[in-house]
Amino acid sequence: MAVATVRRILISEIVDPCCKQILQENGIAVTEKQNLSKDELIAEIKGYEGLIVRSATKVTADVINAAEDLKIIGRAGTGVDNVDVEAATKKGIIVMNTPSGNTTSAAELTCGMIVSLSRQIPQAVMSMKAGNWDRKKFMGAELYGKTLGIVGLGRIGKEVAIRMQSFGMKTVGYDPIIPPEVTATFGVEQMSLERLWPLCDYITVHTPLMPSTTGLLNDESFARCRKGVKVINCARGGIIDEAALLRALESGQCGGAGLDVFIDEPPKDWSLVNHPGVVSCPHLGANTKEAQIRCGRDIATQIVEMMQGKSLIGAVNAQVLTAAIAPESRPWIKLGEALGSVAKACAGQVKSQVQITTLGQSLKNAAGYLSAAVVVGMLKDSSKNAVNLVNALPLAKEAGVTIASHQSDAAPMLAQSACEVEISANGVSHKVVGSVQGDVPVLLELNGGLFRQPVPLTGNLIFFKALANPQLVPSVAGVLTAAGLQMESFSTSAAIAGEQWCSVGVSSLLGDLNTLKVHVKEALQLFL
Repeated sequence: MAVATVRRILISEIVDPCCKQILQENGIAVTEKQNLSKDELIAEIKGYEGLIVRSATKVTADVINAAEDLKIIGRAGTGVDNVDVEAATKKGIIVMNTPSGNTTSAAELTCGMIVSLSRQIPQAVMSMKAGNWDRKKFMGAELYGKTLGIVGLGRIGKEVAIRMQSFGMKTVGYDPIIPPEVTATFGVEQMSLERLWPLCDYITVHTPLMPSTTGLLNDESFARCRKGVKVINCARGGIIDEAALLRALESGQCGGAGLDVFIDEPPKDWSLVNHPGVVSCPHLGANTKEAQIRCGRDIATQIVEMMQGKSLIGAVNAQVLTAAIAPESRPWIKLGEALGSVAKACAGQVKSQVQITTLGQSLKNAAGYLSAAVVVGMLKDSSKNAVNLVNALPLAKEAGVTIASHQSDAAPMLAQSACEVEISANGVSHKVVGSVQGDVPVLLELNGGLFRQPVPLTGNLIFFKALANPQLVPSVAGVLTAAGLQMESFSTSAAIAGEQWCSVGVSSLLGDLNTLKVHVKEALQLFL
């Protein structure tokens, strides 16, 4: 399933030429314009479906809101803190990075920082260049037997661990997501930060910059560390509190720091850079020929494969789409949207509580995208923003829709797999159940009424509940004929307490549904 169609892409920074070549070979028009100011980017971005950046371009909410056709923002690198991901998500724009493009380069630079700090290599080099021969001044320490604490055990943290173990270092770490049994396979014992701080001779951070990681190393955490601990940040400026680090260096609590990143780049305050215990670089983590080729190639290939419906890699704000991209998911997404539309029509309003249950083993990984699809169906005619699988759940929250999902392996009646949507509003609940038959979304059940023949969820449909009696069909046919409509299909549910639900496919919707309501107990209509 193709997630988005991209015909024109703007590359706003210098990216390896292979990126442009791959895109053009796959029919995408590419424009390269570097060093655009914010106003120039706002003016230029109109008309492009894709934007590729590195770390210098600030893709703010203003830029995103000006991008009328934008469908994807590609970051040729790992961090996306230069992109307003929340604003992009709200507009249904995919934000994609290249998760493994600079892994090796960033890991190697981190290891170089650790070695440099242990032996004061940069300081010794500068001393030599100044004409000095001072061996006693640069007494170092072996890495063998020392403990390295790694905060963030993803791709880069893992590679740092593997490399520094070859120096004989003991590696411990912390990661709130990756299970301890996984990190144990590459030699890292996980523990809480409270346990980690006092154990380490060296601490390196490899996390994204977010509220929970901003100032992770601060006055309080430095106080818990071993005196003389050395710290490294080749991830994102701000993870280490720079003012706290300077105080720790000056007091001797911190014995040295290797910094490739800063809160402001270039720094506005050069106190840390000028400190004799600091080894610093101008954000060189991904600055290798190999990483630049890899990132340029990866972002272009990922965009092309997304368009071709082959895979979705690196979508930081569209995880639900990862499972949805498989061709067999497409009819289920259509089903979810249709059920959402039917549920909303039953409730008569958007604000509601919605429970979505996937039934059957084949849908065990579908709850995410089916929930989003149901919301798309509910909001498509009532939201000021175009609704898609990327922004559906955030827009649902804004609209007052509470979503809960559940998966059951139990096979439903009449199908091997199904999706059940229960919507509650103003104390009244409605339930719709559907499935897919031959790639066609069908309705199996409406408010307890099981249809004898599944109802294809396509075209103009009228649903009504009435007493089961021989005069029902002629009465309904008379209403439709009087309105100039043709009946194209008709299906009924099994009767419950003498009442049944009926579905009528019609050539167009009734101009006034009240003309039907005088003959039935409940009625709703919609176009799918």
